Amino acid sequence: MKIFVGNIPSHVMLEEARMLFEAYGAVDDVTFIVDEDGRFRGFGFVQMPNDDDARAAISDLNGSDWWGTSLTVSEAL
Repeated sequence: MKIFVGNIPSHVMLEEARMLFEAYGAVDDVTFIVDEDGRFRGFGFVQMPNDDDARAAISDLNGSDWWGTSLTVSEAL
């Protein structure tokens, strides 16, 4: 399942996001979105192969405080 993750603090690294989601299961990929100038846009996507693990991560992490911000986590459309 592909998961949208919004409101990611600008100082967070890909590996930190991967570790956050790996607490719920295997993670295939983590991608942060950058603009044409290479600046981080504050959101990204996590790909998890197990839908049940992904749903648990979404349920637990949506609205949670991470590095001082409230994450937006949902299934990507």
